[in-house]
Amino acid sequence: MTTPAISFEFFPPRSLEASFRLWDTVQTLAPLDPRFVSVTYGAGGTTRELTRDAVQTLHKSAGLNVAAHLTCVDASKAETLAIADEFAACGVRDIVALRGDPPKSAANFEPHPEGFSDSCELISALADRGTFNIRVGAYPEKHPEAADQTADIEWLKRKIDAGASEAITQFFFEAETFFRFRDACEKAGIDAPIVPGILPIENWQGARKFAAGCGSSIPAWLEDTFEKAVRDDREELLATALATELCSDLIDGGVEHLHFYTLNRPDLTRNICHALGVQPQVELRDVA
Repeated sequence: MTTPAISFEFFPPRSLEASFRLWDTVQTLAPLDPRFVSVTYGAGGTTRELTRDAVQTLHKSAGLNVAAHLTCVDASKAETLAIADEFAACGVRDIVALRGDPPKSAANFEPHPEGFSDSCELISALADRGTFNIRVGAYPEKHPEAADQTADIEWLKRKIDAGASEAITQFFFEAETFFRFRDACEKAGIDAPIVPGILPIENWQGARKFAAGCGSSIPAWLEDTFEKAVRDDREELLATALATELCSDLIDGGVEHLHFYTLNRPDLTRNICHALGVQPQVELRDVA
C-alpha cells in the first residue's frame, strides 16, 4: 500500500485550557510531516480573531504550512480581504475559502450588505491578489441546501474556475461515496485534485450529530456496529479499525492525500496514520 500524503484540520482555542489542548495536538501530529494544516472559522465568523492568532502562531512557532479558513460571513469585503492580507504579511500563503455557516441565531446565510455574496466571489477576489493557493470545500453527498448533487458539482466547478486549486471534501463513511463523487466531478470537467476528508470517530454520538448537520449519511451497518461497540467499551478500537480500513480502501482506489478532521484530539488520528505507514519524520520546532 502506498503511503499517503496527509493534512490535518484544527480549530482555534477559546480558552487557556483549549490553547494547551491545541498545542498538545500540534506536538503529537506535526512530527508526521503534514502537507499542511488548516485552522477553522466558527459558525457565523465567531472565531475570526482567534483563527487569525492561531494561524500566525502555528506558522511562526511550529513551522507548519498553515491554510487559514476564510469565510464570507458577517464581514464586509474590505474587512475580509484585510484579514487575508494579514495572513500574507506573516507568510501564510494558503487559504481555505468558504461561504461559511450562518450565525446560530440565523436560519439561513445572509450576505453582509457590503460583503461577498458567496464563496465564488471570495475566491475570485483572493485569486486577484495573486498571493494565495486557494482550497475549497466539496460535498461527496448532497449539501443540505443544494437541490441535488448535480448542483453541488456544478457549484464546485464554478469555485475551481474562479481560482481554487484544490478541494477538500466533507467527511463520509464509505469509500464508494467518494469514488462516485470523484467520477462525477471528472465527468463534469473538474480536473483539480479532490482530497477526501476523514473524520476519526472520537465520540459516536458527536459524529452522528455532525453527520446530520452536514448531510453525511450513516450506513445502517455502521450504526449497528458502533452501538454494539459502545456497549462493550470497544469504541476506540473500532474507530481506529474502521477509519484505517476506509483510508486503505481510498488509497487502493488511487487517493494520494488524506485530510483528517482532528477536533483537536490527536491520538486517534495519529494511530490511524501510523497504521497507514505514516511515521514521524520531523521534530517540532520549539516555541519562540
